[in-house]
Amino acid sequence: MFKPLLTACLAGSLLLTSALGAQAQSSYPDKAVTVIVPWAAGGSTDILARVISEKLSQSLGEPFVVENRSGASGNIGTNLVAKAKPNGYTLLVGSMSTHTMNQAMYPTMPFDGVKDFTPIAKVALVTNTMVVNPSLPVNTVQEFIDYAKANPDAIAYASAGPGSTNHLSAAMFEKATGINLLHVPYRGGAPAVLDTVGNQTKLLFTAGTQSLPFVKENKLKLLAVTEDQRAPSLPDVPTVAETVSGYELSVWYGFFGPAGMPDDIVKKLNHEINAALQQPDVIAKMESMAVQLLDSTPEQFAQDLQSDAIKYDALIKELGIRLE
Repeated sequence: MFKPLLTACLAGSLLLTSALGAQAQSSYPDKAVTVIVPWAAGGSTDILARVISEKLSQSLGEPFVVENRSGASGNIGTNLVAKAKPNGYTLLVGSMSTHTMNQAMYPTMPFDGVKDFTPIAKVALVTNTMVVNPSLPVNTVQEFIDYAKANPDAIAYASAGPGSTNHLSAAMFEKATGINLLHVPYRGGAPAVLDTVGNQTKLLFTAGTQSLPFVKENKLKLLAVTEDQRAPSLPDVPTVAETVSGYELSVWYGFFGPAGMPDDIVKKLNHEINAALQQPDVIAKMESMAVQLLDSTPEQFAQDLQSDAIKYDALIKELGIRLE
C-alpha cells in the first residue's frame, strides 16, 4: 500500500521541480544583464550593442548594461563571457574576428571561439569600407595601388588591434596587390578612425558605422567596400574586387552567451533581438551607417560560425599572420 503512495509522491515532486524550473526560465530576466563588448567604446560593435541592448531593456523589463572590456584583439572581453555562468546574465556582442580568426592567429588561446559559446543571434553584416585621409592624392583603388607602389613603406594604416578585421583586410590587400604598408594597431576601432581623420595614419579598412559620418563631412575619402557586391546603401561605391579580382571580406556581428545556456533562454533572447532589429528607428539608424540587419535562428548562426572558422583558419595560415 505504501509503494503507490511513494510513486505518487515522487511523480508529484518531479512535476513540481519541472514547473519551478519552467517558471524560473519564463521569468528571465529578473535582474540586470551584462552585455560585454570586447572593444573600445565608440566602435561599430559598441554602437550595435548599445542600440540593441536599449531595446532589450525596454522589451524585457530589466537593464541590459553594456560594458567595454577591450584588449588582446578582443580576447580579454570575450574570455570573460566564455568563463561566465551560462545563465543568460552575461552576454557578448562578438564579431567574426573574435570567434573565427583569433584562433588561427594566436599560438595559445584562453577559449575556443566555437565550442565555448552559445550562438544566440547573428545580428548584422556591417559594410566594410576602404577609406583614406583626404591628404592622400588618390580617388580610386587603382590610384591608391599605384601611389603605394611608387612610395613603398610610406603609407601607414590603422587597425583596431593585431588580428582585427581591419588588420586582416589590409593584409589581404597587401598580398593581393603586392604593395607594402605600415601597420599601426590601436586598442579599438574608434581611436583608429580618429587618427586616420587626424592624418596620423593614411589608410583604414573599417566598418561604415565608424567611417561614413566622417566621409559625409569630407574628413575621410571613401574608395571602396570590401564585400563581393556593392552595398545596397552605397550603390555608387565600387567594391575592391572591381579592381583587385577575388578580394572579398564580409564582417558580421552577433550575440553570444557561454556554452551550455538553457534552450528556453536562448530562444527568448533570439526572439527579442530579432524583434528589436525590425523596429523602424533601429532600421533607419543602421541603414544610415550602411549596416545590413539580419534575422537568424540560433541554429543558422551556429552553422555560419563553424563554416567561417574553417574558412578564416585557412586564409590566415595562407597569409602567414601570427600574433603573440
